[in-house]
Amino acid sequence: MDSQEGTQQPHLVLANKLFLLRHPHVQDIEKVRLKDEVFAAVKSDDMAPLYETLAADSVLEKDQLLLDSMRAKIDEEIKKLDEKIADAELNLGETEVREAHLAKALYFIQIGDKEKALEQLKVTESKTVAVGQKMDLVFHTLQLGFFYMDFDLISRSIDKAKSLFEEGGDWERKNRLKVYEGLFCMSTRNFKKAASLFLDSISTFTTYELFPYDTFIFYTVLTSIITLDRVSLKQKVVDAPEILTIIEKIPYLSEFLNSLYECQYKSFFVAFGKLRSNIAHILIHINKMLREICSFGFSAWSDFLQH
Repeated sequence: MDSQEGTQQPHLVLANKLFLLRHPHVQDIEKVRLKDEVFAAVKSDDMAPLYETLAADSVLEKDQLLLDSMRAKIDEEIKKLDEKIADAELNLGETEVREAHLAKALYFIQIGDKEKALEQLKVTESKTVAVGQKMDLVFHTLQLGFFYMDFDLISRSIDKAKSLFEEGGDWERKNRLKVYEGLFCMSTRNFKKAASLFLDSISTFTTYELFPYDTFIFYTVLTSIITLDRVSLKQKVVDAPEILTIIEKIPYLSEFLNSLYECQYKSFFVAFGKLRSNIAHILIHINKMLREICSFGFSAWSDFLQH
């Protein structure tokens, strides 16, 4: 379950596919592919708890034989993990005991059992002394929060992480937390704070477990367009070297940003139409910006942007 540089956590990849599968604007033919991929992921990791939920919500069809097989595999694996914990507690040291408990927590995350994962993370925390390792447990909790869109859990975990940093903590983890908090702010429509946190993290981004760097740049540009004034947009986004190296790799994003900044509204609306399916979660705020353009008139909006 530990993420490597450049690798998004599998369960967060699955979360994105589940979001698209449930989204009303995604085409039916695309949903057929997504449904197959979700089912394959659930089956591969024996995600019985998640499978039951998805079947109850009619996202996937329920196969009782498959569900029973998953449960049997889960029971067997948990038995092995419990044996390792017992052996570590009897014969090994504190580090090995902690690692054994952490392995069980990560397994519950893997199979999609939220409540047991949270419970086991708390047990692991009770065996943890180092602030950095406690922070890593918070990051696992935050990932659970994002998977289930549990904003209360995310908010409490961010507060807990900030409290831990008062005891110490390294810069790398502090910078990672900015991205987690930025994603939370974006999810709860606090785009101004999200943009600020994302922009602070451009040169220090290491949060590949959440999403790839190009996705991070995509979010940074969109939240900045909504919230920054013209001068700041130019300085922090349009001319930012980190953004310039990535933006051309993201279809239509460069046209979307630069045509708005340069007041080329025909090109802007064309690019906006191309991006529309990718930004449904913040579409209402961009639509508000577009209504302001229309109500001001293009020349008035152009004057507004220049000040």
